[in-house]
Amino acid sequence: MANPSALTTLIELAQRATDDAAKRLGAALKNEEDCEQKLQMLLGYRDDYARRLVEAQQAGMTPQAYANFVAFMGKLDQAVNGQRDVLKHAKQRSVMEKTAWQASERKRLSYRTLTERATQQALQIENKRDQKMMDDHAARLTYYKR
Repeated sequence: MANPSALTTLIELAQRATDDAAKRLGAALKNEEDCEQKLQMLLGYRDDYARRLVEAQQAGMTPQAYANFVAFMGKLDQAVNGQRDVLKHAKQRSVMEKTAWQASERKRLSYRTLTERATQQALQIENKRDQKMMDDHAARLTYYKR
């Protein structure tokens, strides 16, 4: 069994690694949320712009204005598709960071378990030693009382 100070050091290192992984996971989840909000904003803007195009067509518009609307809609579609890609990568990053955090946490908990086992073992040894001393003391008392 490793000595207690080495286990303590390992636990501290594992705790730091877990904290760092948790911070990275939090940042990745925040980034994913921001990307999702940007996508929703772009989709809302695109829907609004499509509605304005329909209204402008009903009111009558020049071919140049129509071409400008269509060109801008194409750019909005590109932006939406680009943001979907960004969101996909952000989600992948979140999954990766979550996996890393879980691995760090498992490692930290395994070190803690080792420490608890070592402490329990030391306690059992101490209890056996105390019991032996009590038995020896009782035996001596019995011997001298005769």
